[in-house]
Amino acid sequence: MATSWAEHEVKALLREAGIPVPRGVLSLPEARSLTPPLVLKAYGPSLIHKSDAGAVALGLDLPDISGAAADMRTRLGDRIAGFLVEEQVPPGVELIVGLVRDPSFGPLLLTGLGGVFTEALRDTAIRLCPITESDARAMLASLRGSRILYGWRGGDPVDVDAVVKLLMTIGGPGGLWERLSLGEFELNPVIAAPSGVVAVDARYLPASSHEDVVPGPAGDFTALFEPRRVAVVGASATRPNFGNMFLEFYKTTGVPLVAVHPSAREIDGVPAVPSLDAADVDYALVAVPAERCADVVRQAGGVPYVQVMSGGFAEAGHQDLEDALLAAARESGTRLLGPNCMGVYCPRGRQTFIGGGLGPAGTIALVSQSGGLAGEVVKVGERRGLAFSRVATLGNSLDVTPAELVSWLSRDPSTQAIGLYLEDPRDGRALFSAISESRVPVVLLVGGRTSQGQRAAASHTGGLVSDARVWEALAAQAGAALVTSQDDLIGVLHYCQAHAARPFSDGVLVVGPSGGASVLAADVFSRAGVELAALPDAALDDLRALGLGVGSSLANPLEVPVGPRGRPELVRDAITAIVRRQPYGDVVAHVNVQSFFTFGTAAEPLLEYARRLAAAQDALPETRITLVTRNGECAPAGVEDEVRAIAATAGIPVYRSMEAAAVAVAAGRRLLGGNDGAA
Repeated sequence: MATSWAEHEVKALLREAGIPVPRGVLSLPEARSLTPPLVLKAYGPSLIHKSDAGAVALGLDLPDISGAAADMRTRLGDRIAGFLVEEQVPPGVELIVGLVRDPSFGPLLLTGLGGVFTEALRDTAIRLCPITESDARAMLASLRGSRILYGWRGGDPVDVDAVVKLLMTIGGPGGLWERLSLGEFELNPVIAAPSGVVAVDARYLPASSHEDVVPGPAGDFTALFEPRRVAVVGASATRPNFGNMFLEFYKTTGVPLVAVHPSAREIDGVPAVPSLDAADVDYALVAVPAERCADVVRQAGGVPYVQVMSGGFAEAGHQDLEDALLAAARESGTRLLGPNCMGVYCPRGRQTFIGGGLGPAGTIALVSQSGGLAGEVVKVGERRGLAFSRVATLGNSLDVTPAELVSWLSRDPSTQAIGLYLEDPRDGRALFSAISESRVPVVLLVGGRTSQGQRAAASHTGGLVSDARVWEALAAQAGAALVTSQDDLIGVLHYCQAHAARPFSDGVLVVGPSGGASVLAADVFSRAGVELAALPDAALDDLRALGLGVGSSLANPLEVPVGPRGRPELVRDAITAIVRRQPYGDVVAHVNVQSFFTFGTAAEPLLEYARRLAAAQDALPETRITLVTRNGECAPAGVEDEVRAIAATAGIPVYRSMEAAAVAVAAGRRLLGGNDGAA
């Protein structure tokens, strides 16, 4: 294991980089050259947390130094390799600044409130290196205690520019992060004051070694999604299994198909060949036991892509089988999906891994490390109106990685937005770059975000970096939308599909019935970080002329009576009256479906409302209309589907709750060109 540097060695490095540190000496007699009050620090290989060990004495005068050193010697003995005496820095705001190497994402920069507050408050922000100046300022602004930096309750503001310069010196382009072998590096505390910053304490633990993930060669993935012919390896001639199930799936799509079987001439009506090297295909699905997969893949010379559906590899404790599988893929020259994955879905390429036929070809791509979740997103998404361009499941991501696919899909002419479900990205640094450079919106759902990834015990930085916070940092820096549920993944992708082509403008307007629902809607959008702008004064008389505002104020959210006995065109007319006076980029129209069937019996009034809303969207191409069908389960079977179908003719996404709509609108606005103050 690498040995940590002594504090004076780290501070020499800081001084060379232009980071202010206290004046100090290593010889007790030389302390006469310093100006009291003084600080005495013992150092040694085992004295990592000096304050906890009692290896720091503050506020000393010159005559106190020898006695304090003797006392430390008595208590700490041979743990002490030497002493550092420094001038004590006047008090200020204490910050922590640290670096740590994440196993997947590489060097990370952390900052926050430091000193004794570091672990007590855990008020910190994280970014992937290198950071920009805007990243540095956003990190500071995101702290819950950020107000004390800018002057609070009569206190003087600190020199924030000096703090930003410090963060850039450590984590920016050409910063210390590029020169250090991490390990961990931490300054805690840094004293920030109106006059600047001083790194009071510093520690550096070099890494003994680290390995960066080396992905396979990137390529053109067209044949993966649009193969001219597909092979299925592992279907049985006597006892139906997963291979036979996939043969049936493929038979429904009409893609040219061949089975691989050592003796059968055909399986389930599909012609068979004895080995994969005789198949002449672009894509092969392998569904045989894990211990046989490497032998099959070794036969795949000339097959561009092989997908190993089988599990039982590293995820089950069999790293040796996974290593052999990768070696076989390298030997045959094929690219490998999986293992432990379901496959690929692409309506235009007749590729599938799910039953029930193919949905419509569309513009939404999905990359998922879970085949089951991907199948749910496809089927539920298509039911709600999504149309997919390309879907790939990757399982263990042994060869083909999420980063490679995101990079390729972002340049794919048929794709306008990308959804991701990830658990272990394999190549987090490359994924960060791919998302940052994507020309299309990326929506990210991550499994296992709550696990606390303790990186090391040598510093607070290691303990404060968790998986969840790294993904939040990646999304913030790369411009992705990070969601917390499968439903929100579908919802944000639906918003992007519906509204990507519409021009962006500011402002969000909420329109619908019930004062209580409107109040709750305002709360929901506020929590999502979306400001509901006030109605334009010029539109108020127009709204009153429509009969609105009687018994209620004219505000945003706007209360409009909608129900079985209401005027179905009223919401359309109100929206038109408002946006004619002041553009609103987004209009969220909500309706209480339950009321149509409590105070009425027929679906027609609700369907007519949907038609009028669709007409409003057609007439207002620069406004993004979203529909929320609250309490939709109260409608008779099939009615919600009819409402969705009507809305789809005008490109209106439909949500069943205000919460889902708020998440989609907030994320969609960030992804497609604006933020309205959204976090």
